[in-house]
Amino acid sequence: MLKDFDSAAIVAVTDMARARHFYEHVLGLTLIQSDDMVMEFKTGKTGLVVYKSDFAGTNKANAVVWGVGDEIEDIVANLRARGVSFEHYEGMDLRGDIHIAGDFKMVWFKDPDGNILHLNNM
Repeated sequence: MLKDFDSAAIVAVTDMARARHFYEHVLGLTLIQSDDMVMEFKTGKTGLVVYKSDFAGTNKANAVVWGVGDEIEDIVANLRARGVSFEHYEGMDLRGDIHIAGDFKMVWFKDPDGNILHLNNM
């Protein structure tokens, strides 16, 4: 039924101006449209919708994931230089800020509202 339709990630935030700065300037996404309650950013061939909500940051699981391939180390270094702090989880091999599981590399970080964002090398 839904296999032929595009999907998009959606993230709740409390402060639209702060979120716009983070997603546009820290993560480098292109703002497509915005109003007082909703912003849409271009990310690859899809979009990321950011909307104002009192429930922002209450999700304790990944909100958005990007498969960045072999560029993961460079992207992590760039984000770190822009002030992003990465999450470190026990029970996984950690090299710098990148968790390693065989050939799989992954990092997690949070937006200003605590939404968990994830990069991996897939």
